[in-house]
Amino acid sequence: MTSDFPPSSIRPVLNEVTSLLTSRNETISIAETAKQKTAKAAGGIISASLLSVPGASKFYRGGLTLYTLESRIQFAGWTEENKKNYDGPTKEVVSGLAKNVRERLGSTYCLAESGTAGPGASGKSPNRTPDFVALAVATEEGVLSVEETTGMRGDREKNMVEFARLGLGLLKRAILERGEGSKM
Repeated sequence: MTSDFPPSSIRPVLNEVTSLLTSRNETISIAETAKQKTAKAAGGIISASLLSVPGASKFYRGGLTLYTLESRIQFAGWTEENKKNYDGPTKEVVSGLAKNVRERLGSTYCLAESGTAGPGASGKSPNRTPDFVALAVATEEGVLSVEETTGMRGDREKNMVEFARLGLGLLKRAILERGEGSKM
């Protein structure tokens, strides 16, 4: 019987990323968001996918699924000022999460993700509409970040899986660029 997890669209990049991490003896930590009400992001799919790989303890340092803004203060280095000024997922938000969690968990890389999965919007700006995601990978050398849309509108489950796939793709890019000596 074939398992339904991790989702089939994630498996190719997941296998590439875990092979790269293992062969380089490097580690990963994850900061995924899951916002209350309508704006749920990947919500743990990235970590669960990585942990589904046999031998994950060799490369996986830990992960956070940050459901509320308060949890970001407790565990991800946010301040009350960050919470007060929060206006949805952005490259700046995920870059800060990635840097802080990487330092706290001592990993080679930290992938951070925050998006709006749907089904409805969580605000009026483009970064608050279903299918928007901000992603960042932090390393000792710097941060690589992007903002993407999936084109899946308010399909919550498909957006969550696609956010995870896009995040793992960015992680793969960061690993390869770091291996070539590129500055992020």
